[in-house]
Amino acid sequence: MNSSQIERWLRDSSVLQGLPAEVLTEIRSFAEGQVARIQELVKIGMALSAEKNLDRLLEMIVSEARRFTHADGGTLYIKNDRQELEFMIVQNDSLGIRMGGTGERISWPSVCLRDAAGVENHRNVSAHCALLGLPVNIADVYGADFDFQGTRDFDARTGYRSKSMLLVPMRSHEDEVIGVLQLLNARHPETGETVGFPAHEIADITSLASQAALAITNVRLVKELEHLLDAFLRAIAAAIDEKSPYTGGHVANVAELTVRLAEAINRTDSGRFAEVSFSEEELDELRMAAWMHDVGKVTTPEYVVDKATKLQTIYDRIEVVKTRVEVLKRDAEIARLKGKNGVDADLAHYDEISSFLAEVNTGGEFLADEKIAKIREFGHLEYEMHGERRPLLTEEEIENLSIRRGTLTGAERGVINNHVALTIKMLEKLPFPRKLRRVPEFAGMHHEKLDGSGYPKGICAEKIPLQARILAVADVFEALTAADRPYSHGKKLSEAMRIIGFMVKDHHLDEDLCDLLVRSGLVQDYCRTKISERQRDFLEWRGEKLELKG
Repeated sequence: MNSSQIERWLRDSSVLQGLPAEVLTEIRSFAEGQVARIQELVKIGMALSAEKNLDRLLEMIVSEARRFTHADGGTLYIKNDRQELEFMIVQNDSLGIRMGGTGERISWPSVCLRDAAGVENHRNVSAHCALLGLPVNIADVYGADFDFQGTRDFDARTGYRSKSMLLVPMRSHEDEVIGVLQLLNARHPETGETVGFPAHEIADITSLASQAALAITNVRLVKELEHLLDAFLRAIAAAIDEKSPYTGGHVANVAELTVRLAEAINRTDSGRFAEVSFSEEELDELRMAAWMHDVGKVTTPEYVVDKATKLQTIYDRIEVVKTRVEVLKRDAEIARLKGKNGVDADLAHYDEISSFLAEVNTGGEFLADEKIAKIREFGHLEYEMHGERRPLLTEEEIENLSIRRGTLTGAERGVINNHVALTIKMLEKLPFPRKLRRVPEFAGMHHEKLDGSGYPKGICAEKIPLQARILAVADVFEALTAADRPYSHGKKLSEAMRIIGFMVKDHHLDEDLCDLLVRSGLVQDYCRTKISERQRDFLEWRGEKLELKG
């Protein structure tokens, strides 16, 4: 109802006809005042509902309640898990006090609702209000039947005079008292004199306290759900790391590197990233994507993830192969002792075969063609078992030993690569809130390359968002320097940076991000805490040797 509507009501109401003009003026003034108060309450309620930061919300509750009641001071208590009223906000205009929330930390002890024997604490006025769930309006605290010694001591120290006080309980949507709003020293709007809180304001401020309680509950609920989701996904990530003794800590390290690199972008004031700034919500989204980037590995067989050598499945079959070579060596020795013609008497040759096969079984960065030819040559040697001639190596063993780089065959590499497709599939089924909606997208692109040669979708540079590029750089750097891989003891820093340089040159990784990784000091910091002393040889980037402390 606005002023024109009030005027129409006064004109058309048969009850008011014939009343003196001064009475109508008084009614009009009162009605307009009440409408203004209701509109103000609605406005405050909307503002409280819109605030998502809990600290700012608590400050707003006290500030708006004080403004609404012309109170000089205000305190907000919230009930904690120990059934105590904890000081959250303290404000006082006369003394210039702003404590709690985004301001100075409050170190005052909490107010106990019950003593050690379970007896309710009705001597304290805020505890009394919370226990009964009823408002308390006091004209002068010095004459009230509560223990206000603490208030008196405060006044003595500061020269302040605490007088009128209004306390209202804050009830949640479940009708539970979650806190107490305490207002101090109402001021007369015109004279500024300290007056009591009018009785007719109690209902209004109680309504405001209820709106505030709902706003607090909503913000807390959202935060608790976010924390639950975050903890749940981190638990999944930890389970994936625990699945393999060789990847423990990988996800956590990648998440840390990813967020720190994004924060380094926020600090950059020149170059390509000068205008880029990730908000707190965007950082949370990126952090979540980093924690989830390997979630698809939950389906990857351990014997593939942990394949330390080329012949490893449930166990490393190189020992079986060595046993076969020993059989060949035994047969040759028996044949020599029997004096059979044409038998090679150089038994050391079989030791060389065994050593060679053990060497190529370990994997590495590159296996030359001549070594592959040698594997096939030795593989076709035959030994006798139970009267049957058998090849030294099966075709499957020859295929594994002939892997040019690393320890995985093409089929096994496909199984590993498929974890990204599974990551996307799993994450897209989760109902992420709007501010985390791009988590599946970022997490699913950490193996894409700028030239389009990555997987699982072969996406090119223009379609790869900056967040996914950051995650890719962090993942590669962590993998290259990790000292706990089954196929590697962790590359030295110089070698890792050389490989990253090649990946930049081949348009696999974002050049500016890799440069920022170094220039921001992240590489150096990471070395001090995550890389073994053996690996910390020297840091060279783009032909420049940089200082590496620690």
